[in-house]
Amino acid sequence: MAGREILIKAIAQATPMYTMNCFKLPDSLCNELNSLIRNFWWGQRERERKLAWIAWEKMCTPKVEGGMGFKDLKAFNLALHAKQRWWFTQNTDSLAHTVLKARYFPKSNFLEAQLGKKPSYTWRNLMATKEVLWQGLRWNIGNR
Repeated sequence: MAGREILIKAIAQATPMYTMNCFKLPDSLCNELNSLIRNFWWGQRERERKLAWIAWEKMCTPKVEGGMGFKDLKAFNLALHAKQRWWFTQNTDSLAHTVLKARYFPKSNFLEAQLGKKPSYTWRNLMATKEVLWQGLRWNIGNR
């Protein structure tokens, strides 16, 4: 089982990381990849059915909380895009922010921007994480 854990974390979950950082993968693809990883973990082959002794959500919790520390690929993909969206809010002088501002939110800020008409694939990906980012935002009072 230790070998399977290492293979899952080093190969199956790490390989799509670059793609997930650049693009929001379809939910169906994330679900299928999670299913393949689950089946490999429990030792299923081809059409045989094996019993999963623990729910996959429990397996995706950190080890300190009793799980195995596997990644839920759908949630991880959203987290990577929320990180990009946060980067855009912090780096307003970047060329990418300037281009997106001119096209999608010329009269507001990045956090208040809307999807708009005929959005690009990149903009749709960034807008998909709007709720995730809002859930993690906190006010910080002080001098800066």
